[in-house]
Amino acid sequence: MSRYCKYCKQIISGRTDKKFCDINCRTAFHNSRLNEKETVIQKVNKILRKNRSVLKFVSPQGKTTVRKSLLLNQGFNFHYYTHHYTTKNGNTYTFCYDYGYLELEDQKVLVISKQVK
Repeated sequence: MSRYCKYCKQIISGRTDKKFCDINCRTAFHNSRLNEKETVIQKVNKILRKNRSVLKFVSPQGKTTVRKSLLLNQGFNFHYYTHHYTTKNGNTYTFCYDYGYLELEDQKVLVISKQVK
């Protein structure tokens, strides 16, 4: 009875419980399965990192008011963020890691960086 490698489908020789012909096929098989499962997470993390870098770029001093169109032109995606923070005044900031923003009137956005204590 012939056994075949789970990755490259070549005939396997050796131990009867072997599933792969060599370590390269075993590694490639497990990496491909991991990549299928992790693709969505990787895409979301890429968008979150992009959002953070845009916020950092437009607010190098840590607190800036900019037009919403500037963020959009830089590739910012308002649908992706890490968390919200509501102040005592009732303002809700949307954060992307350590940078947050508050949407204001007239298509303006207040961008802040989280102060580390």
